[in-house]
Order: sequence, then structure tokens, then C-alpha cells
Amino acid sequence: MVNLKFMTTPFKTQRHTTGFTLIEVMLAMAVFAIAGVALLTTADNHFRNMGHLESKMLASWIASNQLVEATLDKNWPPKHNKKGKVELAGKEWFWLQKVIKTTDNNMRAVVIEIRLSDKQTSATSSVMTYLSKSDT
Repeated sequence: MVNLKFMTTPFKTQRHTTGFTLIEVMLAMAVFAIAGVALLTTADNHFRNMGHLESKMLASWIASNQLVEATLDKNWPPKHNKKGKVELAGKEWFWLQKVIKTTDNNMRAVVIEIRLSDKQTSATSSVMTYLSKSDT
């Protein structure tokens, strides 16, 4: 009679667990995928906002320059609106100067609005100051 216990012993293998299971790998990939999507969304929003801020900054510079020109002009501001265009940073910007009558006859409010297109309804940037009539 053959001892079966003796014959099965050499063929017995022991399991050593090394590495990750399939579920652990899939979970790790899901975490990295979610983190990647969140990172891409954040980067996209950042670059979109950078373009918007650049446009606002350039429009603000143009508005300030036009306001300085209106301030340095020796003529009393006209009652009708003035408009023009300026090129800055490879773009054409449209400005509109509005002169608003105040309660004081010797003062006028001057508003400069900047737009990327002359058809644009809302201004990209707007600045305002008050000018007084000079006695000279």
C-alpha cells in the first residue's frame, strides 16, 4: 500500500502574495484619474482667467491713457461723445468718451469706456473723472 500522504506532500505549493490585487490596482487608477481630471479642470480655469485678466489690464491702461488725454486737453470737453481706436498688444481696442453734465456748470464728468469691438454692448473697462472749466 502506498502512503498517499507522503506522495502529495512534495507537490504541495505554498502561496506567497506579492504585488497588488486587481481591485487594488483598479482603485488606484480611479483615484489617479479623478485627481487628473481635477488638475486639468483647475489648469483650464487658470488659463481662461489669465486671458480675461490680461484683457482687463490692457483695457484699463488704454482707459487711463485716454483719461489723461482728456485731462490735458485745454478745450472744454465737448457735449457730444468722442470715440476712437487704439492698437495695443496686437489687438485693436475701441474707446468711447462720454461727457456728462453735472449740477455744477463749471464741472463735467468724463467716462472712458473700452471695448474689444465697436459692436460690443458692455465695456471691458471703464474709468471716470471730473474735469473743471479753467479760467484761462
